[in-house]
Formats: sequence, C-alpha cells, structure tokens
Amino acid sequence: MSLDRVADCLFCRIVAGEIPSTKVHEDDVVLAIRDIAPRAPTHILLMPRRHVASAADLTPGDGDLLGRIFGTAADIARSEGIAGPGYRVVTNVGAWGGQTVDHLHFHLMGGRAFEWPPG
Repeated sequence: MSLDRVADCLFCRIVAGEIPSTKVHEDDVVLAIRDIAPRAPTHILLMPRRHVASAADLTPGDGDLLGRIFGTAADIARSEGIAGPGYRVVTNVGAWGGQTVDHLHFHLMGGRAFEWPPG
C-alpha cells in the first residue's frame, strides 16, 4: 500500500523535515541521508518521498521509482568515491529480513570490502 505520508513513520517524518538528518541528495522523488549508525565508512539511506512500506509492496508500476532510486545511488557512489572499488545496495523486507523501519529504503554502503553471504 502506498500513501503520501504515514504520521507515525520515522522516515516520513524525516522526509517532511520534522526530524533532522544529514542530507546527501534530495529531489522531488528521492531523499538520501547519512545513516546515523553506519555499518561501513560510507553508509547512506535512499528512500522514496512517498510512503511505501517495503519492497514487498512494490508493483510493476513502481519501475520509474526504482530506476530513480538506483540511478541516484550510482550518482552518489561516484560522488562519494566508492564507485570504482565497488559498493553494495541492499533493502531489507520484514522482521526476518532485518527491516526496522516500515518505509522502503535502500542502504548504499562502501568504503570497505564486503563478504558473502552477508549475514
């Protein structure tokens, strides 16, 4: 289910400017902020401005949104200097997947080597 804003959603409140964040990018569709508890030297969260609970709620009609998010992630990776050596983009879905905020977001992480499987 997609709504413009959910009152008790942490990321909706960040998007609205009610909670401070360190913005890396913002446009009419995507907001990217530095993670407050980084797991890598570069750890940025990218989220749609409109509320989408998780990747499980995406539909084929959200292709443009995902293209915008991944294109923005690639631009940020270049500007952060992590594109050359490589980086990881991941989203978590549901409690067992590690999702802690029910607003679709992607973790852009780099600046160090990652292992597989991730955890």
